[in-house]
Amino acid sequence: MDDDQLADLEAMKHRVSAIDQVELSPARPRGSTAASAARDFGSKRVSPTMLSVVARRIVAVGDPDKAQLTETEIRTRYITPALSAAGWPLTSLREEYYYFSAGRIQVVGKSGVRKKPKKVDYLLEWRPNLPIAVVEAKDNIHGPGDGMQQALEYAEQLDVPSVFTSNGDSFVWHDRTGVRDEVEIEIPLDAFPSPAELYGIYKQWKGIADADEPVVASEFHDDGSGRRPRYYQRIAVNRAIEAIAKGQRRLLLVMATGTGKTYTAAQIIWRFMESFKSVNPGKSQARVLFLADRNILIDQAMMNDFAMFKGRMAKLSASRGTITKAANHDDPEGVGSKAVDKSFELYLSLYQAVSGSEEVDNVYKKFSPDFFDLVIIDECHRGSAREESAWRAILEYFSSACQLGLTATPKETATVSNIDYFGDPLYTYSLKQGIDDGFLAPYKVIRTALDIDTFGWRPRDGQVDDSGALIPDRHYGDRDIDNAIIFPERDKRVAERITEYLKGTDRYAKTIVFCEDIPHANRMRRILANLNADEVRKDSRYVMQITGDDQQGKQELDNFIDPEMPYPVIATTSKLLSTGVDAQTCKLIVMNSNIESMTDFKQMIGRGTRVRTDYGKWFFVIMDFKNVTRLFADKEFDGEPVKVYELTPGDDMVDAVHGIDDIDETEDDDKDPETLDQWVERPGSRTPRRKRIVVSGQQVTIIGEQVQMIGADGKPLTSSLREFVRKNLLERYPTVDVFVSSWLAAGQRSVLLDELTEAGAPLEDLAELQGEDIDPFDAARHVCFGHSPRRRRDRADAVRASGYLNRYQGGVHSVLEALLEKYIESGVRSIEDIAVLRVEPFRSMGRPIELIQPFGTRETYLKAVHDLEQQLYQEAQ
Repeated sequence: MDDDQLADLEAMKHRVSAIDQVELSPARPRGSTAASAARDFGSKRVSPTMLSVVARRIVAVGDPDKAQLTETEIRTRYITPALSAAGWPLTSLREEYYYFSAGRIQVVGKSGVRKKPKKVDYLLEWRPNLPIAVVEAKDNIHGPGDGMQQALEYAEQLDVPSVFTSNGDSFVWHDRTGVRDEVEIEIPLDAFPSPAELYGIYKQWKGIADADEPVVASEFHDDGSGRRPRYYQRIAVNRAIEAIAKGQRRLLLVMATGTGKTYTAAQIIWRFMESFKSVNPGKSQARVLFLADRNILIDQAMMNDFAMFKGRMAKLSASRGTITKAANHDDPEGVGSKAVDKSFELYLSLYQAVSGSEEVDNVYKKFSPDFFDLVIIDECHRGSAREESAWRAILEYFSSACQLGLTATPKETATVSNIDYFGDPLYTYSLKQGIDDGFLAPYKVIRTALDIDTFGWRPRDGQVDDSGALIPDRHYGDRDIDNAIIFPERDKRVAERITEYLKGTDRYAKTIVFCEDIPHANRMRRILANLNADEVRKDSRYVMQITGDDQQGKQELDNFIDPEMPYPVIATTSKLLSTGVDAQTCKLIVMNSNIESMTDFKQMIGRGTRVRTDYGKWFFVIMDFKNVTRLFADKEFDGEPVKVYELTPGDDMVDAVHGIDDIDETEDDDKDPETLDQWVERPGSRTPRRKRIVVSGQQVTIIGEQVQMIGADGKPLTSSLREFVRKNLLERYPTVDVFVSSWLAAGQRSVLLDELTEAGAPLEDLAELQGEDIDPFDAARHVCFGHSPRRRRDRADAVRASGYLNRYQGGVHSVLEALLEKYIESGVRSIEDIAVLRVEPFRSMGRPIELIQPFGTRETYLKAVHDLEQQLYQEAQ
């Protein structure tokens, strides 16, 4: 008996021991058969046949009334032993609640709560990260085939061919492959298929031949941290490697922004390199080229996801020493030829750095056409699909290599096609799916309609612009504004709305303002700086223009995308930040430019899709001044606008948002690689500045506003914050007495408030929606039980009127009086935090240790605070 079988037997013995513990409960008599079966074997060496007999005996024994067993007991007594008896090592069973999604985020007020993540009871793996079957368990009250529909849905999502359900009596086996004669059959517990049988079905389903095994069998890189790829990353990597093994030369993966395309690419490269020598004995090592069109994409990759290749990779650039001037004898004509270092396995490069309009700039030709075995093109929707593009020339030069395109937004137009070149995507993980799984942030939309954009503008007879020139008499529509004609009052109105929103939510929420062009970005920077002068005086980087022509702004880009860095907060840009920048904590995206391209629109939206709940980012907001979000309704987009709230110009936008719960491509050939910086604007923005009409003093008015919640499923979200909290709170507290008792019994209200927020009842957000001076306790009683809400000041005044504070003298009385004022100002949470003693008015009263001293100890101080809180809610007792 080999070590694996002994390990399996030992594990089964432990499981039987667990059964013993269950049977010892008074509810059922102890059944000794299963336990003694394990004890009889002790540490004996037994044959595989005997091991199977033991497992089947364990399956067969137990409480004869299965209907009394829980689902967990059914798994432990029947299903797991049956799988073990079929030859499945326990290490291959990802058992009991294998969660494969994060749980969709439900937006609740200012934050969010996650719905339950998706899980399967068993995920059977042929080897790590190669699942080939799903098993769904039910208790014995259900039939053996119950739960099959859900299991099939999950199996399809997980890319698994064989699906099983069981209630402990038998298995129902559904074959998704068409390999077997019958789609769905019932089989006995002791007839579960072996790993080899199910893997054989998997191979037939995927069309994997025995000769492909060396490539397909390559392992994922393990960095020792325990990190495993998300299920969709695993599918993308496996499909790419399987396609390469079968000889496919052009591959395409479509993955939404923020879902880890670079990590996926790194794992593909790793597995390709690991398997290369076994299928190419004539070559010593694989050579890989990773192409991108943004320096930051390469630099971020080398520091993070590609760190596994340290010492084996290099960036192709003059600054890194991998591109140098050719020696004199290699450049007899003195035309400035270049040489490259060919000693690395993995090269990362800007395509602009290795190609150009002059032959001397085509550095990629310093490599032989067969030098690279794999070429990966990141963001391949930009330019590479165009037949005459520089990227296309590089791809055609290295045509013998396997070529993989990565994109979040495949481009299909009359002249540009990813699919024409790469073929149909091997796998697509959409924005909609990412939001539904909880890996991407949902978003709200504020649409603001300005009269001058909606109705257009026509000059009066003889009207002149700011320069004194006669304005041509014609109708100027929304496409002309900020292009042919500029209205400074419009810029100011937009900036005021942005500032109003930030002041009402979070002054330090990272914000990207997309403008029409570089001059427009500069104008918006100036106006926003003036409107936020208090913050700009603290740090001039509060508002920054980050465009291709602004060196200082570009230098601040790393700080903008760094979650730990507070500045810059607001970045005005043209299209510089539309792609590549990983702004994880960006909470506000402002659309203040005309966007017609679905590709550009998706890329811009993608700047906000990262989830960072550790920084309070559960969702992001899109503020649209150009009706760009009409593209949500386009059939090419993964969803459509839902839940529209109409606001009049005087309504509070912030309250409305919190109340809702749940460009054409341009040629690249003219770029000079020697002048490329970390970021460059697209060539269209570098045309000579044209004369524009500037008309100051034109009044601009907001004529309407809509606030929307965009759902991943495209269905309206009908619950307001009030309805959502009411539903969840009543499930927890069916009567007002139960709620009040729980509130009064809480050791710390802040802890209870956090628990309720996690449960989908953010009472502090609800209180803020009702009024700044409403206590969360009163907000809950008002919304759920119809009680009139009380202001915090009224509660504090009632404590004073009761004479409670008169029990204390001196320093204790002064501190408690100040705590009451702090409660009025900012609520109960603030007074529970001992750090409140470090801010005014306490700071002026003394150091925290001096303020606590009259109470005796820290514990007696905290008890006094708790007693004060009890007095605040005295009338509810």
